[in-house]
Amino acid sequence: MPSTADRRRFLLHVIPQGFMRVRHFGFLANRAKKHALPQCRKLLGLNPALPEIPKKSPQDLMLELTGIDISRCPKCKKGTMVIVAELPKVRPWDSS
Repeated sequence: MPSTADRRRFLLHVIPQGFMRVRHFGFLANRAKKHALPQCRKLLGLNPALPEIPKKSPQDLMLELTGIDISRCPKCKKGTMVIVAELPKVRPWDSS
């Protein structure tokens, strides 16, 4: 039998009769998102079309976000690291 504390903790997640979870309403609701987000952007004076996200390599993103150049040697920080081979991905062992 669950303790009183366990029942109380569970009931904190139950909403009262007649209430609806907020995530199902508004401009971020899944049904309205496609049409409402461009309208919100227009009302804010922004271009209604979502901006194009430039495709960057992981090395460029790491350098931009952290300032760390991962193509440099991690030990001396001067030489350029060259990938000579990649290890194959290992599948999890299956005992069947």
